[in-house]
Order: sequence, then structure tokens, then C-alpha cells
Amino acid sequence: MTVSQADKAKKLRALHEAPGAFVIPNPWDAGSARLLQGLGFQALATSSGAKAGVLGKRDGQVTREEALANARLIAGAVDLPVIGDLEKGFGDTPDAAALTIKGAAEAGLVGGSIEDATGNKDAPLFDVETAAVRVKAAVQAAHALSFPFVVTARAEGFLRGKPDLDDVIKRLQAYEAAGADVLMAPGLPDLAAVKKVTGALKKPFNFMVGIKGKSFSKAELEAAGVKRISLATSLYRAAMTGLLDAAKEVQDKGTFAYLDHSIPTPDLNAFMKG
Repeated sequence: MTVSQADKAKKLRALHEAPGAFVIPNPWDAGSARLLQGLGFQALATSSGAKAGVLGKRDGQVTREEALANARLIAGAVDLPVIGDLEKGFGDTPDAAALTIKGAAEAGLVGGSIEDATGNKDAPLFDVETAAVRVKAAVQAAHALSFPFVVTARAEGFLRGKPDLDDVIKRLQAYEAAGADVLMAPGLPDLAAVKKVTGALKKPFNFMVGIKGKSFSKAELEAAGVKRISLATSLYRAAMTGLLDAAKEVQDKGTFAYLDHSIPTPDLNAFMKG
């Protein structure tokens, strides 16, 4: 039986309210989503970098329409709640953020993130007041829906040339006050920083695994107060690493040893719809 969007939304809320942390991996297409569901994960999230790669583009070069088309494929392939990496909302204005939330819901998502990065290298972050207004617009759009859409607000300083922990905390607190359901700050350098952030917030915090040397175990992150753990592009990059290694073997050696450790077609098909 197909799970309704409202039921998916309730399940996502329940995951955030349950004890302990949960991992929310990031598929890039319907097939990878089916595989992750088959492994027993309880929720999924899209990845801006991974969906860009599927289109042969770099992160940040995907349009709203392309992002929502990818989200629709993933959400429609599984019975799990799916949240979207909605970047900055595909526009600078509060109305753009609100429009993206509405579109995400129409695509079948039950949550999505809005970040404070501008995409402008000369001024990489919105000022905190402007960013908070954008988050508030996203929250208001979410509240207008018929189900509880989870809005995540992201402070991007550590990824955008402003690794100032106090500023990141100030921003997260402003986004929390604007009504965000979950807070996120990709690129935190160590567990001490994670603990300082989670200790300054009342709402759940999402930690992003995926940066070498700045990724920690589920147990460590849970102990630091993290509620949700996303994997960003890391699974996509792992899959593409496998592709590169196999293709290089064929190209350079003319051998096919990669077949010895590849999943058999029947086993892979077991994850897919009949």
C-alpha cells in the first residue's frame, strides 16, 4: 500500500521527537532511493551536489525545476519521508524561498532546507536579518500546507569562507526564532564545536557527514547532542569512485576484475519495483 504524504510527514516528525539520533542518507535517483529503503533507513534526503552530478552539472548550477524533478522521482520511488536540499530557495527573495517550499510539497517532499548562502563569491552570505526573514517566509509557506512540512535552516559560514562559530550560532538562533524546525551548520570542525552549537539551540540539529577529517561516528554525534545525521554527496561520491575505479581498470588494463565484487543483477533487482 502506498504511504500518503501526510503519513510520511508524521513519520518524519516522529523521528525528530524520538530518543537518540537517526541517519538520513542522500540518494540521487529513484534506484539509489529504493536501495537505501531496502537497507532499512527510515527517511531520505536529496543532495544538491548529487542531483547536480546526475545532470552533469556542478553543485549550485541546478534550477528549481530540475531540483524538484529529481525530488519527485526520489519521493515517488519510496514509502519513506523524503526531505529536499533546496539550496537558497532558488532565488534571493523571501517569496522565492516560499515558492520553493510550495513546489517541494507538490513534488512529494515532506521537508526541505533553506540556506543562507547567496551564491555570490563577493558576498557569500546573506546578512543575518535578511536570512532570518527568508527562513520565516519558508516557515509560513510550510504552515500553509495541509501536513506538517519540516523546514531546516542552514548556516553556511564554515563552507563559505566565514568559519566563525559565534556567528554561526547567532545565525542558527535567529533562524530558530524565525520558526525553523531543524537547524544545520555544515562543516563544523570538531565535536567540541558541535556540542557548543547543540547546547545553544532548543530545536533539533542536523550534522552533515561527508567532509574528510570532519565526520564523526553516529555514537559520537549523538553524545554531542545531534538529532539528525545527513550524508550529503558522500554516497554519490562513493558510487562514482566505484565507477571510476572499474572504468580505469578496463581502460588501462583491459581486465574486468571489478565484476568479482559487483552486486549481481538479481540482488540489485530485488531492491527495485517489479
